[in-house]
Amino acid sequence: MAKILVHVTVGPNDPNRAALAFFVARAVIEEGHQLVLFVAGDGVHLLTSASAASVEGLGTGKLSDHFEAINASATAEIYFSGMSAKARNIAPDEIVLRSATPGMPNKLVQLIAESDKVISY
Repeated sequence: MAKILVHVTVGPNDPNRAALAFFVARAVIEEGHQLVLFVAGDGVHLLTSASAASVEGLGTGKLSDHFEAINASATAEIYFSGMSAKARNIAPDEIVLRSATPGMPNKLVQLIAESDKVISY
């Protein structure tokens, strides 16, 4: 089992790429690997209920479906940039991914160093 970090910085303005990022994160879980997810920059907009309900990629599905699968995982580690969220006026209680923890850039660096593979969107 590999530890795979999926780093998401793309926002809802690119729904295909945004949905693809979470589609791949979901596949990491479904394939039995350890998912570590870090969402930063404009990607934090995706973590709100409004984006989860409205973002859908061509051929990559609805964001809300991917969130359900990620939320169902007992082993996924989920982080979001607290600085990115604050700069975009997104409060931690607006984040719909369960157990998502705010993290600083040093946390991202730590996660990269600990991961077997890193995928960035």
